[in-house]
Amino acid sequence: MKNNNLEDVYKYNPELKKYIEEYLYTEYNTSKNTRDSYAYDLINFVRSFENKNIAYLKKEDIQEYIRKEKDKSSKTKAHYLTVLNNFYVYLTNNNYISDNPCESIKMPKIEKKLPEFLTMEEVDLLLDIRSSTAYDLRNKAMLEMLYATGIRISELCNLTMSNLYLEDEMVKVFGKGSKERIIPINDIALHALQEYLRFGRNELLGTKDSEYVFISSRHTKITRQAFFKFLKKICEEKGIKKNISPHMLRHSFATHLLNNGADLRVVQELLGHSDISTTQIYTHLSNQKLESEYEKHPLINK
Repeated sequence: MKNNNLEDVYKYNPELKKYIEEYLYTEYNTSKNTRDSYAYDLINFVRSFENKNIAYLKKEDIQEYIRKEKDKSSKTKAHYLTVLNNFYVYLTNNNYISDNPCESIKMPKIEKKLPEFLTMEEVDLLLDIRSSTAYDLRNKAMLEMLYATGIRISELCNLTMSNLYLEDEMVKVFGKGSKERIIPINDIALHALQEYLRFGRNELLGTKDSEYVFISSRHTKITRQAFFKFLKKICEEKGIKKNISPHMLRHSFATHLLNNGADLRVVQELLGHSDISTTQIYTHLSNQKLESEYEKHPLINK
């Protein structure tokens, strides 16, 4: 996010520069993407109150702001309210204001939707890539790694050469809050990664050098956005109709592991979830599969 976006809103109230930048600094344990998201939400919030100092808004002002976001889901509204509440908590804790206007506002009720995942057949179709160019080698390696390890796309893009332990068939990633975890790589993903490192990476780097594993056409670290565009393109080419995202491969990894009898605690560790309740949602997906297969059985339908 460019600084001039923030500078643009500070002109309405110069005090905001101090408030917002100090608040974002306190969120140092979060990723840059998260901090950028917080800043973006606060910018939009400020712009909706151009003639008011947001440090002194009332509960009713916040409620009206959330209410106006009619096209947003309950989950998005809850996210907005969380960001605003954290911001006002920071202001009150530092005695910039006396009361938090968000304190007594109830969170919107969020419908828990089961994450969508790919079937084994769809995964096989997606991963069937002919590796004829350096880009093919990179893209196949990235897809295989996402599905084989369940890591987040941001974790994959930030993977460095020093994070690879290929002889041990392991990879080290840094998740939310810079939490480190070691994840095994299966033979198929390992082979795709080795092929990319052997025949594709140097071609993509050209004369440049980089610590990152996956390189873009600009000879720098590939971005999440660039990979997402590729993923959309390959799904269209292969006729996969689902609204696929890199995160869906993470959902598929977890669901398929549990469907094949993996322990929930093991899946929790692999995904890097601090709370097992986050991982438990995949047991519902597994139960759906079990019920579906149960109902198809000829003995059940007699």
